[in-house]
Order: sequence, then C-alpha cells, then structure tokens
Amino acid sequence: MDIETLWKEYHASLRRFIQKRVSEESAADDLLQDVFLKVHSKIDTLKESRRVRSWLYQIARNTIIDYYRSRKPMEELPEGLSQSEKDDRRALKDLAGCVRPMIETLSEPYRGALVLSELEGLAQKEIGEKQEISLAGAKSRIRRGRRKLKELMLECCHYEFDRRGRVYDYERKKDHCKGC
Repeated sequence: MDIETLWKEYHASLRRFIQKRVSEESAADDLLQDVFLKVHSKIDTLKESRRVRSWLYQIARNTIIDYYRSRKPMEELPEGLSQSEKDDRRALKDLAGCVRPMIETLSEPYRGALVLSELEGLAQKEIGEKQEISLAGAKSRIRRGRRKLKELMLECCHYEFDRRGRVYDYERKKDHCKGC
C-alpha cells in the first residue's frame, strides 16, 4: 500500500480523530501532517497490510501524546537553585585542596600508587615499573587506595550529587578531617 492511497482513504477520519483530542484546528492539521510523515518514513515496518488501520491510529495516538508532552509548561527554578556554572565548580575546587592531604594520610603502598596515578597522571603500567611490582599489583594498589581515599572523604563530608553523579555541593561532618 502506498502513501497516496493511505492519504486518500484515511486522512479525513484521522483528522476527525485528532481534532476530537486537540482543540486547536491548526494544531490538528499539523499533527495530521506529522502522522503522515511518520507513516511515510515507517511504511516498510508495516508487516501485515490488513492491520494498516490500527497501525495508523496508533501512530496518531502517539503523535498526540508527544504533542501534549511537549506543551507541558516549564517551571522556573527557584532563585537559590539556579546556579551558574562557576558556582557548580566551587565545591570541586574546595574539595581538590583536600585530596592531596588525605592521600598523604594513607599507608605507603597506597599513598605512592595514588600520588603517581591521580596526581602525576602516570599509567598503571608505568606505576608498576616504577614501584617494581606487576601490572596487576599496581592496579590492585590503585584500586584499594581509591577505596580507602573514598572512605576518608565520606567520613569527612556529606556530598550532594547531580543526576550525572558529579559533586555539586558538600558539607563537612567534622571540624577537622584527616588531612583536610
């Protein structure tokens, strides 16, 4: 079945179907056009031509749903929540000053591995060579050192994370944290 035949046969009934659900006439016309654009681009996905009517109406229903979702009013954030990118980075800058002192409180095998990997940026293979241990040993020390550092940081502060898991705020739990 071609798109022209579908248009001739179904456009009037689909228009009525959409018009009953969307009050604005121009919006209904736009949605009808969207439906047929989708039909045109997806006609090859129709497996059974005897089910074309239900397929068309499903596309129309989904298009109407998308229309109403896109029209949801956007609420403005309260003033305290809309921070600039500069404010978002404040917490990270403050915490960056605590990382080195906290690493320094770790026992030697972990401290050395973290200094080389996190602060000096060496590859794990290079760390293994420098510390005269295997690559697996270097990976293990770095992993354990990170875990210990994380524990220290979580003991020290309560963190707030954004939806991507990045720190955007923190509050100290204790007055004097280890190393910070």
